[in-house]
Amino acid sequence: MNRLVKPGTAAIVAIVLLAQPVTASGATAESLLSVNKRTTTSTVESEGFSGALAVDGDSTTRWASLEGDPQWIAVDLGGPADISRIKVLWESAHAKDYQVQASDDGQNWRDVKTVVGSDGGLDEFTGLNTSARHVRIFGTARATVYGYSLWELEVYGVRTGDGDIQPPSVPTGLRQASSTTESITLGWTASSDNVGVTEYEVLRNGNVIGRSATTSYTDTSLASGFDFQYAVRARDAAGNLSGSTMPVRASTRPTASDGIVIALAGDIAKAELPSEHQRTAELVRKINPRYVLTVGDNQYDDGTIEEFRTYYDKTWGRFKKITKPTPGNHEWNNELAGYKQYFGKIATPKGKPYYSFDVGAFHFVALDSDPVYNGGGAEQVAWLRKDLAKTKKSCIAGYWHHPRFNSGNSGDAKSIAPLWNELARAKADVVFAGHDHHYERTKPLDVDGHVDEANGVRSVIAGIGGDSLYLDYKAREGVEKILGKHGVMKLVLKGKTYSWEIIGTNGELLDKAGPYTCR
Repeated sequence: MNRLVKPGTAAIVAIVLLAQPVTASGATAESLLSVNKRTTTSTVESEGFSGALAVDGDSTTRWASLEGDPQWIAVDLGGPADISRIKVLWESAHAKDYQVQASDDGQNWRDVKTVVGSDGGLDEFTGLNTSARHVRIFGTARATVYGYSLWELEVYGVRTGDGDIQPPSVPTGLRQASSTTESITLGWTASSDNVGVTEYEVLRNGNVIGRSATTSYTDTSLASGFDFQYAVRARDAAGNLSGSTMPVRASTRPTASDGIVIALAGDIAKAELPSEHQRTAELVRKINPRYVLTVGDNQYDDGTIEEFRTYYDKTWGRFKKITKPTPGNHEWNNELAGYKQYFGKIATPKGKPYYSFDVGAFHFVALDSDPVYNGGGAEQVAWLRKDLAKTKKSCIAGYWHHPRFNSGNSGDAKSIAPLWNELARAKADVVFAGHDHHYERTKPLDVDGHVDEANGVRSVIAGIGGDSLYLDYKAREGVEKILGKHGVMKLVLKGKTYSWEIIGTNGELLDKAGPYTCR
């Protein structure tokens, strides 16, 4: 592997690519086989970053994936070939570790090269001497918090033989056949092929989400009342892939409920990850809640008013009038000055960054956990005790930033015990927190963190609103569900019961809990 350039301006990158000479492979001159050929990808960040932009010969356009490992992009060369060299031009959001892979049918892959510790830029692999029709770049570890981003993938070699190079026809008649609150069933008319179609690939919002050997497919584990965009394409035994159908919109059924809907998340707006809190804000819009609750670290890195206005306000800020926030440790980096200036009396209805309010049969306490976490906050604890003693509501819920019990890298926070213990004494039903960037829910826990179904308090962490995720968690006692994906909680209060869905940024139903009856 020869490290040739680091990504700089688009003009410099373009010059480097065009300057590479066409070399010979034996007696036959190699040629660029991948330009404008059909691509498939694990994910795309949006329609403006499709896989086709990585093989279009334009080093100013790129494919970009969603966050997460692994991710991949594959190109179909249109027929079998002897591959002599491959060039991979990364954008700054590059793969640290990845494999260059080859396949004859686009299904079964073999490693050609393994790269560990890449520093990005242009990687060129020469003297490959491998035969294949498909080439894939399979990223296993990202170098940044973003997804993978690739300016160009170029495959050089010599076409060999004919074989079956005719793709199937594009499927027709794609439609929504039926739906439930959590699934959508699609149907379409079969493609034709000179040999025979072996399967269909189903794409949701531009990403392949499943395959079917028939002309129907059921997409499951979806959020209720959401709409999605689908397309279908056909593949034959030789790996030829048809074009995609025109996209069709389909929707899950809304949940029949007369309950009060609330959206909840924490650890939200970060300058380096604008697309993630944009996506979670779009989820909030689709949820259409009566209130938005935040569990701290609304704005990174210091919660200054300039940061709030530049980032949070452009996304979650559209729900400011219905938001009931709590601060996190990052807002305290600015001594809550930016937080208080941005939210105003919404965040300090009685002059303090902690307060309570009632919704239906529920009494909510919104707390400022940072002083308590750092060994202080006696005044707040005393206020909490009095507030809980006064409420006549049947259901009690608390929310703040630092979780008392936590499977993430921060672990259990004993310093938060004064807040948790007051909620436990009041026989509260549930506490929501953030701080660690994952989601988890537990069975009811007592003051020592042990399961107590009769008298304990249910613990939930929802630090999944937009900042980079923490995946180094290990489920502690009582954990019922734990995962590391961005999303938003759709909390539903109905009479003296509560339930929620955790909805991922692609509209997936990541978790479903309840309904639970208040104690």
